[in-house]
Amino acid sequence: MFSLHQYDPFWIFLSVSISIPYLASSISGFVAPTRKEPEKLTSYESGIEPKGSTSIQFQICYYMFASVFTVSDVETLFLYPRAVSFRELGLFAFIEVVIFIFILVVGLVHAWRKGASEWCQLPNVGLKVR
Repeated sequence: MFSLHQYDPFWIFLSVSISIPYLASSISGFVAPTRKEPEKLTSYESGIEPKGSTSIQFQICYYMFASVFTVSDVETLFLYPRAVSFRELGLFAFIEVVIFIFILVVGLVHAWRKGASEWCQLPNVGLKVR
């Protein structure tokens, strides 16, 4: 007979793990001071009074460059444990790493062809460089 009582620890763990973020945010809302002074309501930019709109539009190439860097960084992170235990893992792990590197190289070539590896040229906004 199938018994649902064997899943009781799972449901307890699930309910506790879901409730922890809500409890943490609600406790911090009660404990934190809420003083709405004029200085707190302004946008913070190193203590300098903002001029114009504080929300500016960034070019997408910054995000593309950061994504390529992140993929390269994660690649190194995943390859290090395989390199350390190469002798114990054997030929299957070597083939797995070769396939992984091939997939990442294909992604890097695709990003390179799309121009993600080139740094953006800033538009001329009227700043004079001495």
